[in-house]
Amino acid sequence: MLPNLTVTPAAAKFINRVVRFSGLGAGAGLRLAVKPGGCSGYSSDFSAQLAPAADEQLCEVGGVRLFLAAESRLLLNGLTMDFVETATESGLSFTDPNKEACACSSAGAPQAGVTHINISAIGRGRPVAPVLPS
Repeated sequence: MLPNLTVTPAAAKFINRVVRFSGLGAGAGLRLAVKPGGCSGYSSDFSAQLAPAADEQLCEVGGVRLFLAAESRLLLNGLTMDFVETATESGLSFTDPNKEACACSSAGAPQAGVTHINISAIGRGRPVAPVLPS
């Protein structure tokens, strides 16, 4: 069974660059192994390969060739794969549009409507007196 997987343009660009710079030539693709774990619920390993292994299936989606083993196909079903780049990390991310995002601090951008306030800005109901230089 091939997964119902959405690949964003950013993820497709990243994957195609990995495959192109591998120098493997026409027909090459990305071996993607997804397993449970990590903050989002998934972690992955990937590498450019010339052809799928005996236990893998070719999945062409979003302009990329993915070589996926059975467990990865099951885990990717219904997900959106994106390439995310922040000041501290970059890589493939997997989101389930039917589940809420993780609320921990490593999940990336804060959710809409949530503001983080530095606790030192709170003056217990009184104005904070400015510190004057001596």
